[in-house]
Amino acid sequence: MTSSDTVLVAFDSGVLTLTLNRPDKLNSLNEAMHFALRAGLQRAADAPEVRAVLLTGKGRGFCAGADLGDRDPRKERPDLAAIIERLYNPTLRLIRSIDKPIVCAVNGVAAGAGANIALACDIVLAARSAKFIQAFSKIGLIPDAGGSWSLARILGEPRAKALALLAEPLDADTAAAWGMIWKAIDDAALLPEAETIAKRLAAGPTKGLGLTKRAIQAAATNGLDAQLDLERDLQGEAGRSDDYAEGVVAFLEKRKPEFRGR
Repeated sequence: MTSSDTVLVAFDSGVLTLTLNRPDKLNSLNEAMHFALRAGLQRAADAPEVRAVLLTGKGRGFCAGADLGDRDPRKERPDLAAIIERLYNPTLRLIRSIDKPIVCAVNGVAAGAGANIALACDIVLAARSAKFIQAFSKIGLIPDAGGSWSLARILGEPRAKALALLAEPLDADTAAAWGMIWKAIDDAALLPEAETIAKRLAAGPTKGLGLTKRAIQAAATNGLDAQLDLERDLQGEAGRSDDYAEGVVAFLEKRKPEFRGR
């Protein structure tokens, strides 16, 4: 699995690690990074040997959002709708649709689309020095990269509106206390803990983990009857998996299971 200049790719113990790599720009998103990140995520979706994904950033920031140096409205007003449709939305849909767990380690500022890409992941850990900033209102824009959806869904309307309208930084401990992320971690321990979690997930019954991800995400829009039907169908699929059989047999034989993600 190859790296690009903008996204470093590494593979170990079933975990595909994608590291945003424009540290001099706080890993702000340009077109090359968009396509490199999407290519890495697509590899994770397609490769059976990839059992989990770890997403993080190089340097002192996770991702500062869009690289505003890519467009100058004094020269030409950009078609932001077309940019979002071509660059952002496919990546967000891919993150949510991959039937494998995605861990995000936020190692510094996560602003604008950078914050919202992190929030789209399945398990989010943040260094205590990290800040989440919905910076859009500072330049007259609305939250994109799924931000208006994820903020309202996770935090409720009052906090979502305040974060989006005021664009005030939210520290990692508060983000954890509000339920926006899984944990705030001491800076030095962030990447080791994120790697431990990703490897634990990769060694687990990833067929069932992917189905669990799908079920929980669907609950945001399903009514109870629809969700019960979905649970029935997904549980039926999980029950036909090799991982389920291995888990039960290992329990009966009093040994550690060896899951294969099938």
